[in-house]
Amino acid sequence: MHEEIALAREVEAIQIPSGDTITLPMGTPVFITQRLGGTYTVATSAGLARISSKDADALGVDLEKEKEKQAEAIRLKDAPLEEQVWAQLKSVYDPEIPVDIVNLGLVYDCGIEEQDGKKVVAIKMTLTAPGCGMGPVIAADAQAKIMTIEGIDDAKVELVWDPAWNQDMISEEGKMKLGMI
Repeated sequence: MHEEIALAREVEAIQIPSGDTITLPMGTPVFITQRLGGTYTVATSAGLARISSKDADALGVDLEKEKEKQAEAIRLKDAPLEEQVWAQLKSVYDPEIPVDIVNLGLVYDCGIEEQDGKKVVAIKMTLTAPGCGMGPVIAADAQAKIMTIEGIDDAKVELVWDPAWNQDMISEEGKMKLGMI
């Protein structure tokens, strides 16, 4: 859900990284950047903030759909680790494009290696443009989501530029979401 949302009502939130309590007024434009542990991290013009699930309605979040996603996460828990990694990568978005990084064709390589008795995920990904300032943020988001998988000890996300990304790398699903087909 990487689209701008205007808060439907005033919401109390926790400012990131300070931990201070702030009030976001009704109508404040936000982007949901992360949904973990029953909270929502949102990007605002003043920075990042965390909103509690009790205020999900102000974000327009359908709690029933959220429960379905949690059920899918539980189902995936028994899936092979590689499938779980790909599922997590599909929950990472370029904040300017409403398509996940997998369907955008930004993930070039994904592997799980055993290093000193630990399971380490190695990802090679690119961006839609080399000058994109969000690259480190997107890579960190991918790493953080992979690290939530039980049995994964480390994740390394490397930004690469060869081959250069182009629109032909977008999956059919991604093209449909973008209205390209």
